[in-house]
Amino acid sequence: MKFAREADFEEALIKTLKQKGWEDEVLKNPTEKDLINNWKNILFHNNCGIDRLNHVPLTDTEMEQILEQIISLRTPVALNGFINGKSVCIKRDNPDDQLHLGKEVSLKIYDRKEIAAGQSRYQIVQQPKFPTVDPIMNDRRGDVMLLINGMPLIHIELKRSGVPVSQAYHQIEKYSREGVFTGLYSLIQVFVAMEPEEAVYFANPGPDGKFNKSFYFHWADFYNEPINNWKEIARSLLSIPMAHQLIGFYTIADASDGVLKVMRSYQYYAANKISDKVSKINWEDRHLLGGHIWHTTGSGKTMTSFKSAQLIANSKDADKVIFLMDRIELGTQSLREYRAFAEDTDEVQSTEDTRVLINKLTSNSPSDTLIVTSIQKMSNIKEVDGGFNDYELELMQSKRMVIIVDEAHRSTFGEMLVTIKRTFPNAIFFGFTGTPIHDENKKKEHTTANVFGDELHRYSIADGIRDGNVLGFDPYKILTYQDIDLRQQVAFECLHVTSEDEIYQDPKKIKEYNKYLSEMLMATTYDADGKEIRGIESYIPRVQYETSVHQEKVLENIVSNWRRLSLNSKFHAIFATSSIREAIEYYRLFKEKAPQLKVTALFDPNIDNNGRSAFKEGGLIEVIRDYNKNYDRNFDLATHSKFKKDVAARLAHKAPYKFIEQEPEKRIDILIVVDQMLTGFDSKWVNTLYLDKVLQYENLIQAFSRTNRLFGPEKPFGTIRYYRYPHTMAENVKNAMKLYSGEKPFDLFVDKLPKNLMKMNQIFEEISDLFASEKIDDFEKLPEKMAAQGKFGSLFYKLSKALESAQIQGFVFEQLHYDIDGEEIDVLLTETTYLTLVQRYKELAKIPSGMKMDESFPFDIEGYLTEIDTGKIDSEYMNSKFKKYMKELKQEYINEEDLQKSLDELHKTFATLSQDEQKYANIFLHDIQTGDIQIEEGKSIQEYIVEYQVRSQNQDMRKVVDYLGVDEKLLSDMMNTDVIEETLNEYGRFDNLVESADKKKAKEFFDKIEEKNVPIFLINAKISNLLKEYILENGFDIEERKL
Repeated sequence: MKFAREADFEEALIKTLKQKGWEDEVLKNPTEKDLINNWKNILFHNNCGIDRLNHVPLTDTEMEQILEQIISLRTPVALNGFINGKSVCIKRDNPDDQLHLGKEVSLKIYDRKEIAAGQSRYQIVQQPKFPTVDPIMNDRRGDVMLLINGMPLIHIELKRSGVPVSQAYHQIEKYSREGVFTGLYSLIQVFVAMEPEEAVYFANPGPDGKFNKSFYFHWADFYNEPINNWKEIARSLLSIPMAHQLIGFYTIADASDGVLKVMRSYQYYAANKISDKVSKINWEDRHLLGGHIWHTTGSGKTMTSFKSAQLIANSKDADKVIFLMDRIELGTQSLREYRAFAEDTDEVQSTEDTRVLINKLTSNSPSDTLIVTSIQKMSNIKEVDGGFNDYELELMQSKRMVIIVDEAHRSTFGEMLVTIKRTFPNAIFFGFTGTPIHDENKKKEHTTANVFGDELHRYSIADGIRDGNVLGFDPYKILTYQDIDLRQQVAFECLHVTSEDEIYQDPKKIKEYNKYLSEMLMATTYDADGKEIRGIESYIPRVQYETSVHQEKVLENIVSNWRRLSLNSKFHAIFATSSIREAIEYYRLFKEKAPQLKVTALFDPNIDNNGRSAFKEGGLIEVIRDYNKNYDRNFDLATHSKFKKDVAARLAHKAPYKFIEQEPEKRIDILIVVDQMLTGFDSKWVNTLYLDKVLQYENLIQAFSRTNRLFGPEKPFGTIRYYRYPHTMAENVKNAMKLYSGEKPFDLFVDKLPKNLMKMNQIFEEISDLFASEKIDDFEKLPEKMAAQGKFGSLFYKLSKALESAQIQGFVFEQLHYDIDGEEIDVLLTETTYLTLVQRYKELAKIPSGMKMDESFPFDIEGYLTEIDTGKIDSEYMNSKFKKYMKELKQEYINEEDLQKSLDELHKTFATLSQDEQKYANIFLHDIQTGDIQIEEGKSIQEYIVEYQVRSQNQDMRKVVDYLGVDEKLLSDMMNTDVIEETLNEYGRFDNLVESADKKKAKEFFDKIEEKNVPIFLINAKISNLLKEYILENGFDIEERKL
């Protein structure tokens, strides 16, 4: 259904919300004071009993006490605790309540468990009035606000059909900057931006936070299919009970960064599924399997698992909820995250040793419900120092115990998990993993399903890439040996010959030889019945890839592509080798051949006392010694774990290296590993993985996923380059992606360079056709029609995305012809033309002429594209055309046709200028042609354009000063400052400017312009409005402006 008017859309949404649990009576156009009175009445109704308000209404000053608490808490994180704290205290000052006068009473404000029942109230507010902080700005009106028990908790901004949803969320961002969401409105927890065909929701970042588009989520169904239709959003996300649960259970006040978080739809479904499963358990059964959650790496599994544990603990459906980590060091990280997520009333317990763990498990204290521990401690529980008695075991086994296992694909399939299950036969187990073990890659005949139980919810890597929650991959197989050479080597070995001469003497061997050379595949494959079909690489011995020849070619490939792939060392890379020996050899090779790169290495530091570890020990000492020297540290073998944490912090840009991007001397370029850091380590600053090892299934996906964390436009995908048994690895990649894409057809691999170049050509041709159809030459200005502007904006964004990917893959503007695997491509787009299009795109971001500042215009603008430096356009090229034209103009017998051709060439270069610059460039040329200006030797055309601009601006400003009588210095200072509407009256500067005006002069001006006698009481408002427009639009001729 389409809506031509926003008001019609608003009415339709409200009508649907009424059908989904919200009250029929709508509060229309209320002020903040009206809503406070509404809340006051609800508080009285819900707390009128003798032990609270004693049937005596709240006074305004008692409501002020509550508002003061809200104002002092201020941030959404703190206010989330206020809302979910169930009650608020006030000191009674109503003399009619003699029982409680002067005493504190506690008022119930919200109960997250009281959903669509008891005293819960669900009200709709239409067009609430928002007072602005600055009196210069007009008051605002929101669209729809949802109140629970009188508190404004969800705010919705709407846009009509044809206007992108970005305009709705930009409206919310603008209101926030203007200080709208303060006072009572600071209680808002969740924002929803919506147009009829798309909606996003996101947590309120608060007055000190930043709006981050990466955390604007689309709601989806249980199977992760996005829900975009407005009516379906109203029926699901905004319905009761869901909206009540969203605020009460599925927002998280993260103390680690002070940012309120709201869960994505797949996180909600997973946590809800586990909680429901526990609520239905028969605790008399033994060896219970709860199930497993398949959520791809990078999708926020820790938050999901925490919320699952918290829901179970709060529901009292279990006595103990234990979050079990595979490794001790990861347990430390998860404990920190869990405690950051927890509310003040939740006590997340750590276990310093196994004895402490036993004490927590036997405790009856509610504060010991939620426990974080490691699988090592849990499996060693019977071997605790000081003995273990039957009473403690019986007490622990009597508890209703839920065990949540993180990274369930890891070593949990070993003896440790078996021991835990044997010790706690009545416990129920749930597993979280991004790469569950299937029949294809089962370990010791075990799969994730038969260890933990059925899949409860799935969010695969294909879902994550489609939703933009993780990046796609750009994998490359790099050959260090030519296939034909390997084929011949294998043929010689298998046919027991040393040369082709021996083969061609035997007809049988010729046939076999040809089979090895051309018929046999390079990688081993399997037919439909699962029968192995051996490939060439299966015959190649491991030592082939341990030679110095292979290693030097790998190094050469890494170094030659380093600057392009790392964006000149902005990003880091991980290089995984097949053994510790090779890791050390590569480390030394980098030091010798590429000392300009900052390289270090991490591998198992344990040294055996069997006399065979001298090489490893020497390598470890060398790596740590070099690291200490390069980074001024003081690690040794005994502190290797701290060395590892220091390396991880540098790669992740975490404390104490948060600002390492600005300190290149502290950065690591490449980390060499064997197995470490290929799973469980997250850093958005890692964009490339080099592999000189063979990986399969879950290990392959886990390793690849080190590169797929979101960063921004500079990191459109994760790059993978593999060197060892490359054809076998290509087959492994295909099989792993098929297994872990969840049978979704969504492409996990990004387009390669040829396709991106062809895509650039196709989109550029569409842009060219668009401008040609609007009769615009050389992209010199934007089309006039709004629809054409919107189409250009959409096409240019797609062009830039394809260009960004192509540049990382090797495209440069200096080379426009490419021959890739026999495919020849000529790129149509030059750098000058691209930057001209950037200039036009920047103009799209400006408010169109004649459009009000609060009005939406129907196209989307990506801010980072408007920041591209168009100064890179070759100004010397424009100046050379200018000089050519001037030279010919001075010639006495110049051919008019040649002169016009030179002028046309110069005019074409003007397309690279902004519209304002083009205007003055043409005025300048006209002055040359009429003889009104004398050209100075050595002065560029750009200098003349700037002079004309400044002269015109000064003339315009002179008119403002003369006609309105304002203070020239105050006006000049504001014009020379980067002013936006929100900062217009910073430090009262705009008020001072308006106050400086000469009212008599101003009246004469407005009388003349409007051709009527303007009442004196209107003059001040007219001065204010005209100056506001003049400053925000960076000046204009006020005599020509229609007022």
